[in-house]
Amino acid sequence: MAAEPIVLGIESSCDETGAGIVSGGRLLAHVVASSMDEHARFGGVVPEIAARAHLHSFDPVVREALGQAGLRPGQIDAVAVTTGPGLSGALQVGLAGAKALAYAIGVPLYGVHHLAGHVAADTLAHGSLPDPCVVLIVSGGHTSLLLVRDLVRDPIVHLGDTVDDAAGECFDKVARVFGLPYPGGPAVDRAAREGDPRAVAFPRPLTGSRDQPYAFSFSGLKTAAARWAEQHRDTPLPVADGAASLQEAVADVLTRKAVAACRDHGVGTLVVVGGVAANSRVRALAEERCAAAGIELRVPPMTLCTDNGAMIAAVGDLLVRTGAEPAPLDVSIDPSAPLEYAALHPVAAAPAPVPASAPAPAGTAA
Repeated sequence: MAAEPIVLGIESSCDETGAGIVSGGRLLAHVVASSMDEHARFGGVVPEIAARAHLHSFDPVVREALGQAGLRPGQIDAVAVTTGPGLSGALQVGLAGAKALAYAIGVPLYGVHHLAGHVAADTLAHGSLPDPCVVLIVSGGHTSLLLVRDLVRDPIVHLGDTVDDAAGECFDKVARVFGLPYPGGPAVDRAAREGDPRAVAFPRPLTGSRDQPYAFSFSGLKTAAARWAEQHRDTPLPVADGAASLQEAVADVLTRKAVAACRDHGVGTLVVVGGVAANSRVRALAEERCAAAGIELRVPPMTLCTDNGAMIAAVGDLLVRTGAEPAPLDVSIDPSAPLEYAALHPVAAAPAPVPASAPAPAGTAA
């Protein structure tokens, strides 16, 4: 391998097919094909549609990434791919394509945890992560506060997770109640620009909890927003005020707990990643509160906040440079994988042995 290995990353956990190329911590290519428009008419992601979209997009996205970087397939030194968590069919497509590509080129394959990819996305914009740092991952399916040391060598410590809905899920579901389009996060953000964030006194869930100081809960907030909308059944719904107030409640809870986690653990850097990190109020309030607390705030550019292959390549690049073992040939997916380490190498279970006295299955030789 060259002194600076070149790693191709593949992401296909949900509705975006991403390919990115990273070498020595430098981003060489970043291409995403989204099937979001196909899901919008259903108000959410349809797994079968997502899987088919990945099948159609895989080759074009990889070719475009190679073209952006000015590389031939034979110049790739390793392939990294999301092996979980995510939609089962979508993950299978990405893994199958990555396996075929790695085999054809003759390079090692690395399985990567999707959420570790989000954490690593920040390194492409701001360099190596401080050791330690607190990371707030906030997206459509995940809301977690993590204590991160060496991302690819040390276990990732969960300070707190959502006990029900994720913040992005709350935005999506309330947006639908408010008559806003899918995806809900960007729609709420746009509508909130014209609203008053103090118009509706939405609750701040779990902010007074001593037992779960870093846990999140957005189900009750979602219900409160729906009940508020129901009160306007016979009058025009003030959508902008509702959106601004909802957004303020979410941003308040997220940033309050994240800053408290940094303070309580003596950590000087907060990293905010994931799709909801693109929300304007979350970014602004995090900036304001971190500045007041003397905490460095790091947030990736918006293009790296949502799902993408560059973040997976970033993890792969770190794994290769630290000498991590590649995935075995029979690496499989894990749609509900917990986040413990950046590398995620679940292995397919071997078929149970058939007892000698048992009859052979129908259609096979005895």
